[in-house]
Amino acid sequence: MGAAKEEWKVTDRKVETATLGGGCFWCLEAVYQELDGVRSVQSGYAGGHVADPTYRQVCGGKTGHAEVVQVEFDPEVVAYEDVLRVFFTIHDPTTRDRQGADRGPQYRSIILTHDDVQRDAARAVMSEVEAAGVWGAPLVTEVAPLERFWPAEAVHDDYYRRNPSQPYCRVVIEPKVLKFREAFADRLRSGV
Repeated sequence: MGAAKEEWKVTDRKVETATLGGGCFWCLEAVYQELDGVRSVQSGYAGGHVADPTYRQVCGGKTGHAEVVQVEFDPEVVAYEDVLRVFFTIHDPTTRDRQGADRGPQYRSIILTHDDVQRDAARAVMSEVEAAGVWGAPLVTEVAPLERFWPAEAVHDDYYRRNPSQPYCRVVIEPKVLKFREAFADRLRSGV
């Protein structure tokens, strides 16, 4: 995705950023890399109190950070609200500090907003999802302003693409990717 990111900067079109946590960042990265209009996805950590945290520290559950992704996207191709609708489709926003077998505050459902417009949009989409009864339970997703994003170690970049046969990828990530492809077939990046 690095080349696309550089090419995007040259075109001088507007790029927005969404910062989202919905369990393991490998799952979110794999899905958002396939969404049309997304220019880059970076795994990282946010929402905590430890400076420059490591994966090991965050997995320990005591840094306050969540595993998150920063999604850079073209709002002329995909609206922030649609980025959020994908988010609420590919993870369970009704379980506190847990996604499947992954447990701890680092796996919480969280939207870290970059401004008041994103905050209001996040709350509106959450109301829409709850009103539609998509999950059959109240959402526990946090909405908070982003204070600082810490990129994850390079070993986490393109994890699913590099490790498609790894058991975690086949059992946990692949079903989310397939669910996304089915639910948003008209929003797939060309070539997927």
